Amino acid sequence: MTTRQIVIDQGLDFLQRVGTEQICKVCIMNGGSCCSGCVHLADGRGCTLRNTSCTAWLCGFLGFLLYETGLYQEWTEFWRQVPGRNYRMDNTPDIFPISKALPKRNLQFLSHELAEDLNALSLLHPQKRYILDLREQIDNCLDELFYWKSPEKQTTIKNKLRLLSKDFSRFNQALASYRKDTESSVNS
Repeated sequence: MTTRQIVIDQGLDFLQRVGTEQICKVCIMNGGSCCSGCVHLADGRGCTLRNTSCTAWLCGFLGFLLYETGLYQEWTEFWRQVPGRNYRMDNTPDIFPISKALPKRNLQFLSHELAEDLNALSLLHPQKRYILDLREQIDNCLDELFYWKSPEKQTTIKNKLRLLSKDFSRFNQALASYRKDTESSVNS
């Protein structure tokens, strides 16, 4: 058994270790925020009512980071076992059973490199919506990737993701290093 607050804290700890703040800053600087329009968002204070739904939600960039590091499924499976989530609302009971935990991985260096790539792209493409449109396109690709099961569709979607992320040079270089280190530690 666990509590609603423990699950929220675990999700926030995971996101902090992943380094989401660095990526969020880029979107906010480019006029976007996943919290925009939420009644629980207070000027100068931020979120006043953290809930399971908002904690579980990933934007395209964060989903992409987790997908590329092999953590997307673990994140999704963790939150699937949490009842009562709804868009910006939380009907999660105070206490409920849970069987899966989130892994503890520090990926801040990858988030930093992705944020640097996004910053560079925002300078190359100063129109306000460029970064936000890219985020949405990646998010849509990830939704499609996990919806379609046919190998042909999967290949097409993965190719589209590669095309959308082709300018993430710093991130891709850091990701290659991360994968090599991860593979080495598994084989040791």
